[in-house]
Amino acid sequence: MQPSLVLLSARLLDPVSGRMLPQTALAAAGGRIAALGGDAEIRALAGASTTVIDLKGAVVTPGLVDGHLHPVSGAELTQGLDLSGCTDLEAVRAALAGEARRLAPGAWLHAWGLDPNVFGDGAVEAAALSPVLDGVPALLQLFDAHSLLTSPRALELAGVDGPRTFDQAAEVVCDAAGRPTGLLLEDAACELVERAAPRPTREQRRDRLAAALGSMAAAGLTGGHVMDANGDSLPFYAELDAAGELPLRLRVAPWCQPGADSAAVRELIEGQGAGGTLWRTAGVKLFMDGTIDNGTAWLERPDCHGESTHAFWPDPEVYTRVIGELHRAGVPTATHAIGDAAVRHALDSVERATAAGGPSVRHRVEHIETVPDDTLDRFARLGVVASMQPTHCCDFTRADHTDNWSRRLGEERASRAWRCRDLWDAGARVVLGSDWPIAPFPPLGVMAGARHRRPGRDLAQPPHGPEQALTALEALRAMTVNAAWAAGEEREAGRPAVGCRADLTVLADSPLTTAATELSELPVLLTVVDGRPTHRDASL
Repeated sequence: MQPSLVLLSARLLDPVSGRMLPQTALAAAGGRIAALGGDAEIRALAGASTTVIDLKGAVVTPGLVDGHLHPVSGAELTQGLDLSGCTDLEAVRAALAGEARRLAPGAWLHAWGLDPNVFGDGAVEAAALSPVLDGVPALLQLFDAHSLLTSPRALELAGVDGPRTFDQAAEVVCDAAGRPTGLLLEDAACELVERAAPRPTREQRRDRLAAALGSMAAAGLTGGHVMDANGDSLPFYAELDAAGELPLRLRVAPWCQPGADSAAVRELIEGQGAGGTLWRTAGVKLFMDGTIDNGTAWLERPDCHGESTHAFWPDPEVYTRVIGELHRAGVPTATHAIGDAAVRHALDSVERATAAGGPSVRHRVEHIETVPDDTLDRFARLGVVASMQPTHCCDFTRADHTDNWSRRLGEERASRAWRCRDLWDAGARVVLGSDWPIAPFPPLGVMAGARHRRPGRDLAQPPHGPEQALTALEALRAMTVNAAWAAGEEREAGRPAVGCRADLTVLADSPLTTAATELSELPVLLTVVDGRPTHRDASL
């Protein structure tokens, strides 16, 4: 078969050995690496329709894969005002005031990336932003995307005037008199007000998704483990794929929420494997808790406010039974578990499921923000993937533990933050991701954060938990080899070998020799998915 793509004058980096291969050229055909060799040998394979690119000594790695992201919801949530750079209330008020002045009368103000640390020791409530939002219907997404701060006018339009009861651990936060403060915790509560706001058209949402995915490809991503299938996600992926416009290979895990009956679980099982050329449904996403920052995590001891005391599932035993049913059906699960009690229960549930027999299934735990020592070796023993987002530690906590996350946990538990090194040393398969839109998706920034543990916007700050840093090679493996293993694709992805997928990321220099503090700025010259360039720098 004539190659579709030939890459010459390359340095081919093997993330398994950490060494450059002796070959300098690569040919791709049928979406796979068809040949490796010298420049003259591989050039001779090219035909009239082959795309031939001289890489001029650039470094080729197996395609970088984000282990946890939300493309469709992220493309929607990141529309509007970006508050992620605001570090105090004054900056937030100024940004909101400027945005409000630009709005037409009666229009809704949308903002995202609000950091609860800007409220200091005060409550996260709409009153802190008065009078900026007086009369303006506003939805302000907090950075964790598990909570929403709404203005009084937005609550009024949505008809939310007091507490509500939900099937999951969600809450309309109210004051002592039963009046909503504006803070909504978890999806079920947030949706009460979100559905009152005007929605973009389907075409607008599809175009935003396509633009976001294109930016991901330009940042060097060739794939992602997508942790939801909400709304129009699957139809959008199918449309882009059919049109040849899907620039990433996506592995999608739909949600299973509390209240799901046996028919709903059966539907999730029957939906496995659906997909197209570059996307497929594989796995199910569940939630064992919320977040530490908004007091909805599940901790073994309450936080400093007496919060984070219960599971997302009102009856955790029901979650355990669902894990067992999915395991028996051969369906891998990915459980959001941030607090130590949530992580422990997720592992307990997997252990019960595997002890009962059935197929070999690779389950995952997502986030793992704080865990005690006795939890670490269970990941390797149970074969559970540790899916982690180190840039959350970098950008949303502080080395001196004065941030909201650390203050809530207290010194002992805050010192156990994002234990990437300890989990790696305990034999766990650590996979790295961004959880975009929670944190930026560029994979070089994710790998850099795993290495330097510093705020991306101010690298002069001290690192948070530098003893938990990964090496350059480990960080690369966590977004290539380990990501492939987590998906059960280690024989066809994650390595620069003949027969493996031609999903490739081409960098100006080696990520192994580039300093951690400089890695995020390393130019991405070419991204290839299924043997097709999805991003090409003008220099090539």
